[in-house]
Amino acid sequence: MKLIVLNLPRDLTEHGLADLFNTHGEITSHNLVMDNITGLSKGFGFVEMKSELAANAAIEALHGTKIKKSKIRVKPVN
Repeated sequence: MKLIVLNLPRDLTEHGLADLFNTHGEITSHNLVMDNITGLSKGFGFVEMKSELAANAAIEALHGTKIKKSKIRVKPVN
């Protein structure tokens, strides 16, 4: 199941993004969306989890939590 993660801190790395979700199940892919000009994160990314059960557990655990000063949003991609 593919998830979009919004309102991430701009200095969060792809490794940091993976670490957030690894505790909830196996990740099949993940990436941060980067600005082509500055090379900095645009503050959102995608995570694909192997099972729907793990994805739902990640949504439940992470949606609305704060990372640094940013309250993140996690939802499925339709």
